[in-house]
Formats: sequence, structure tokens, C-alpha cells
Amino acid sequence: MTRIFSGVKPTGHLTLGNYLGALRRWADEDQHRAESLFCVVDLHALTVDHDPARVRRLSRQAASLLLATGLDPQVCTVFVQSHVDEHARLSYLLECVASDGEMRRMIQYKEKSARAQAAGQGVRLSLLTYPVLMAADILAYGADEVPVGEDQTQHVELTRDLAERFNQRYGRTFVIPRATEPAVASRVMDLQDPASKMGKSHDATAGIVYLLDEPDVVGRKVMRAVTDSEPGVTYDRQARPGLANLLEILASCTGKEPAALAAAYDAGGQGFGVLKRDTAEAVVELLRPLRARHAELSADPGHVDAVLREGAARARALARPTVDAAYRAIGLLPPA
Repeated sequence: MTRIFSGVKPTGHLTLGNYLGALRRWADEDQHRAESLFCVVDLHALTVDHDPARVRRLSRQAASLLLATGLDPQVCTVFVQSHVDEHARLSYLLECVASDGEMRRMIQYKEKSARAQAAGQGVRLSLLTYPVLMAADILAYGADEVPVGEDQTQHVELTRDLAERFNQRYGRTFVIPRATEPAVASRVMDLQDPASKMGKSHDATAGIVYLLDEPDVVGRKVMRAVTDSEPGVTYDRQARPGLANLLEILASCTGKEPAALAAAYDAGGQGFGVLKRDTAEAVVELLRPLRARHAELSADPGHVDAVLREGAARARALARPTVDAAYRAIGLLPPA
């Protein structure tokens, strides 16, 4: 049976982009068609300056939201990365296979290190090696598929390279995974800056719809979305990115195609205001059951703890044989 692994990083409150680009598909499709593991990758949150209490708080919130989206712990495995030691154990072995040049070519490292330096901050070594830990996350479970946004596909390609290199040097140990992306709204953009992804850790939040935003807040953010001054409604990602972003969000909420929506609004002579209103209403309705379920889970933290405890036990049982095999293959003496 196909095995899927993916995760979410608790560096900020989860956004509409996280939901449309990943979480909804995990719940609606992936958990039912494959043996699936979904993880709060809290170790990755330590690659930049952080408040420990906030990381813990956001990790619990992320776990609750994963369950609120519809992930069923009786069907899939939901757990926290740091609760399974095999991630860190395997990461060091893969660092011994990776090269410095590979790490420095990673686009996210270039972007994040440049921002840190511009702000007068130091760059942590873990930011450089973060893609290796991500590779360990995937390879420890023998995952066949990794559902990711397009900004993470480079890291999955690195994972494939490291797995193939390890297998060639030390004997077949790892499954070679592949990245899978959703067809629509794979990368929801910031409503105020449609050239940038709707990121959960951005400083400017006016263009970011968070999953736990109140309905009136969602409405205001969508109604103030940046579009353009061109007449008519057309779907063109390159020439009209703000308008295209709204159409893709509405399409993902309604199950329609962005181009078909654009044609309908244009033919009806409806302006951007109508499109924004309809998009805001669609997003509010989409998130309403998720927010209600999250409130129920937040009122029962013992249930969430039990899910994470059981999930970590299942994940550990899956990962340990592969990681132990990697330790033997690379030449480490087994414990007496």
C-alpha cells in the first residue's frame, strides 16, 4: 500500500493557504487512499529565533487543527516530530551523505539567511541543515509520496538525491519518494502582496487569512485584497496576479475552475467588489465547521494528548526498523 508523509511547521498560526494547499487534501483524500502519517514538525521551528512557550502553544494548536480538518486518528497517524527520536537519529546520518554545496543551493536557505543578515541577526546552522532533517522525516517512514506546495519541491528532490546516494554507497535502505501537488490553489498568495505566498510567519498580516480568524476579520481581509485597475475579469496569473489569486481561492472553495469563474463574472458585468464579496463568503463558510471543531478539541486537551501519544508510538514502530537498518548499513556498531 502507498505510504504518505507530510508535516506542518508550528512557526505561526495556520493559514487559508495551508488549508487549501495541503490540509484539506490530507483529510479528504490522502488519509483514505494510503497509509498516511501527518506530523507537527516542531524541530524545524527551532531553526530561527523563537519563543519556547510560543512554539509549544503553536504545536498544540497545529495538532488540534489537523484533527479539526478531519484527519481521523483511527485512519491515519497524527503525531509530533520531536516525540519520535528516529527523526534526529537519521538526520545526522544523512548529514554525512549530503554536501555543503547542496545545502547552500537551497532556495529557502538563501532567502531566509539573507533576511536574517539584513535584520542584523545571526544565521543558525540548523537553518542550513534543515532540508536534511526534512529528508529524514520522509525517509524514516519509507514514504512513497510527499504532498507539498511548490515551494517545497526542491527539498523533496534533495531527499530523493540523498536516498539514492545512500542506497548506492551502502546498500538499498530507503524508498525513493516523490512530491505530489494539488491542482488548484497549491500556493495561495498574500492578499496584499500577490507576489508572495500567504505565509504563516510573515510580519505583515493584513493579507493573511488565518484559519482561526473571526468571520468579520476574514471578510475585511478579502474585501481589501489587492487587484488591479484593468477593466473586466480575466484569469491570468502573470499579468493579473491579485485577481488570479482571488479566483483560485474561490475556485478551491466552490470546486469550479478559475477560468470559468472569471468568464462568468466578466460576462455578467460584475465588478471586483462582487467577486471579493463572494470569495469572502465562500471562505467564511469553508472555515466555519473547522473553527467549531477546533473549539471542541481545545476544550478537551486530554483527548489531543492521547491522540499524539498513540500517534508517536505508531510512528516510532514504523520508523525504527528503517533507521536501525541505516545505522547498520553505514557502518555503525549495533548496541550490545
